[in-house]
Amino acid sequence: MTHDPNRLPETNWGAWQSRPFHRQYLMTQASRLFDYFEASSLNPKGGFFELSDDGQPLSPENSVRQVHVTTRMIHCATIGSLVGRPGSDEIVDHGMRYLWEKHRDQRHGGYVWSLDDDGYVDDSKQAYGHAFVLLAGASAKLVGHPLADQVIADATEVIEKRFWDKKVGAVREEFGNDWRQISTYRGQNSNMHLTEALMAAYEATGEVEYLKKATKVADLIINRNAAKLDYRVAEHFHEDWSLDKDYLGSEMFRPAGTTPGHALEWSRLLFQLFVLCRKEHSWMTESARGLFRQAIELGWDKVHGGFFYTLDWNNQPIMREKLWWPVAEAIGAAAYIGAYDKDDYYQVWYRKLWDFAENHVIDHERGGWHSELTEQLVPTSRLFVGKPDLYHALQACLIPLYPVTGSLTHGIIEADHPKRL
Repeated sequence: MTHDPNRLPETNWGAWQSRPFHRQYLMTQASRLFDYFEASSLNPKGGFFELSDDGQPLSPENSVRQVHVTTRMIHCATIGSLVGRPGSDEIVDHGMRYLWEKHRDQRHGGYVWSLDDDGYVDDSKQAYGHAFVLLAGASAKLVGHPLADQVIADATEVIEKRFWDKKVGAVREEFGNDWRQISTYRGQNSNMHLTEALMAAYEATGEVEYLKKATKVADLIINRNAAKLDYRVAEHFHEDWSLDKDYLGSEMFRPAGTTPGHALEWSRLLFQLFVLCRKEHSWMTESARGLFRQAIELGWDKVHGGFFYTLDWNNQPIMREKLWWPVAEAIGAAAYIGAYDKDDYYQVWYRKLWDFAENHVIDHERGGWHSELTEQLVPTSRLFVGKPDLYHALQACLIPLYPVTGSLTHGIIEADHPKRL
């Protein structure tokens, strides 16, 4: 009788997530990540430092603060507050004040991409950044930050007025500081993170318009595109939202080809959206499963392990580096889908992914997760210098611990917070 590698043995069946040792392991890893990033991230001049491999500020004298770094730290500190980690609320406040007072362009509106102690470094207005501004505001509202409602309202207005394209149900990508058009590029990455932010805003406010927008974005990017491309997520589009297979952009934010990590990220977000939409759209779960399985089949290195960063349209690796965030996103997706789909496949891969993270990605010596490995799994820094952020790895540790009834923050509140009598 041949062994099916995607089936669990009867003597080791059942989800790791229900086992006390594994749950303790996950919380320990989350606590270590908090320790690592909280120790040196706070910039006394406002905002947050990006950290080197050994956990020290990369540019301590005059650090550039990028808006997605500021906002992700706010989101993660909110998670810290919700799980009961002391000190988290002060980090939320530190980030929110810098976001509102510095990143926000008080002259032209919107939020600039980056600045240092002397002023703006990149004063463009990016849809990607504004998605995370909305996420930060929605997260901060859950812990009662006084600026949260202002940030939500302001980000919502800017997204609606400047970025949202009603004809297609998605956002335009980027503008100059004074809102002049600087390109006709359209991309899925910013829209994916906007979907995440819109769901968070819906959970925080109860306003159904956020959920309607999230559904429209998912329908465009996944149902009308990825599903027809054998569940490969198209990254780049022309102004009319026709596919641009020849696009060559930033290797970090807009790499050529397809990115298996984004298929994995979408697979969790789609299941989350399905739940929030009261399980009305079956295409969402069908696509979530298709995206997850296709990313594993095409993106996982069957020799060394890990996900190739990018593939061409013939499904061959372009960039063979293995980054930390696709593994983190795959863990969250396997946990989320596996909570609804009892096929052993998702639990088998959940375990394989944690095995890989434990043995290759987690930096047991210095803390944090290695941001980048070579094809042969040696730590390197061709694409990413240092350890960029807490966001992906922290959620990988905590999503498996909480009910999959919405976002992670929603699950924490449902599980840990008694309703006020």
